[in-house]
Amino acid sequence: MKTILLALFILSTALIANAQKDTVWRKGGLLSLNLSQVSFTNWAGGGQNSVAGNALVNYFASYKRGKIAWDNYIDLGYGILMQGKNAHLIKSDDKIDLTSKFGRQASKHWYYSALANFRSQFAAGYNYPNDQDVISKFFAPAYVTVGLGMDYKPGKNFSLFLSPASARFIFVLDNDLSDKGAYGVDPGEKVRTEFGALLKAIYNKDIATNINLMTSLDLYSNYLDKPQNIDVNWQMLLGLKVSKFISASISAQLLYDDNTQLTFYKDDGVTVDHTGPGTQFKEVIGIGFAYKFTRYGTR
Repeated sequence: MKTILLALFILSTALIANAQKDTVWRKGGLLSLNLSQVSFTNWAGGGQNSVAGNALVNYFASYKRGKIAWDNYIDLGYGILMQGKNAHLIKSDDKIDLTSKFGRQASKHWYYSALANFRSQFAAGYNYPNDQDVISKFFAPAYVTVGLGMDYKPGKNFSLFLSPASARFIFVLDNDLSDKGAYGVDPGEKVRTEFGALLKAIYNKDIATNINLMTSLDLYSNYLDKPQNIDVNWQMLLGLKVSKFISASISAQLLYDDNTQLTFYKDDGVTVDHTGPGTQFKEVIGIGFAYKFTRYGTR
């Protein structure tokens, strides 16, 4: 079921886009592959051999014709790291984030709009250094959000979607994680349903020659349970083009989800102090092969 849902989401977007042969599209994105390797032989200063790789795909396709506007975003990332002798591969990045927003113009800058968003990951995550303790998987968790509201679009680089009526479904389709009540589901249940308000802001612009900034902010309040605890998802991708196929990228993500229980340790790094929700932050910096593009056309 989970694979079918994801496949249908991607396939439907592609089929509809290709079917609109007489429409105007603006498409663009960044494809990047970063690799690094460190090796030591009889090195007096010490150190560990390491190999790391990170790939990301950031793509958008926006359609505008008459009073109709349709915006689609794909944000994918995956990274691995292997360090030291006899080391196992460790996941350093893992992200699937798909958004589709459809609107009809109500006034100069406002649109009646509907939005759908899907977030999950590709592979299992572990509670390192314990590589047997699985704490996440594909569709465990997965977040599906759908909402109706108004979209403010003063130009092609910025949009602000406001929805007072949004449903969010949290899927944990893994028996062990479900039995533990991970990610806010009731123990033994596979889905948690929420209903609340959503704010989603997106900004995408070339801020200087060969420098592009893509950032988004999601704020969600669940009317049904502690509406004062706002879930936050902020993402940023800064792409710096060095040459046609060489670039640097800096990505960051800040998360706060009241349903996600984190483990906090005392100063010794071993003794558990407490568990509970907290702010999560991730940063990925890479230099490598990249392809950035923006296109306009009827398809």
